[in-house]
Amino acid sequence: MHDLITLTGLAATGYHGVLPEERRNGQTFKVDVEMRTDIRPAAAADDLALTIDYSKVAAAVIAIIEGDPVDLIETLAERLAAKCLTFPGVAGVRIVVHKPQAPVGVPFGDVTVTVERDQ
Repeated sequence: MHDLITLTGLAATGYHGVLPEERRNGQTFKVDVEMRTDIRPAAAADDLALTIDYSKVAAAVIAIIEGDPVDLIETLAERLAAKCLTFPGVAGVRIVVHKPQAPVGVPFGDVTVTVERDQ
């Protein structure tokens, strides 16, 4: 059994998308990160070094959103999942990428892509 550490609503401007205006103007992307881990050693010792430093994960997620543009949010989600799995203690990750300003052409609330990856 694994415990969960979750970051919800990480937001940054990215230039991802297939349309020229998306690459030119950018838009806000939001990301939810759910990391599976075992928190028992950290909780027993009350020691940050024994758990996932979620501030470092958050900074890495923002850097990827703001980094090199990709056409698809599927690609963005894969990159985010791969990065999260590099952090010590992360046994698995669930990433949800939200693109609420996607050029869908009809009224909508949100577009998301969700990936789940394990070590």
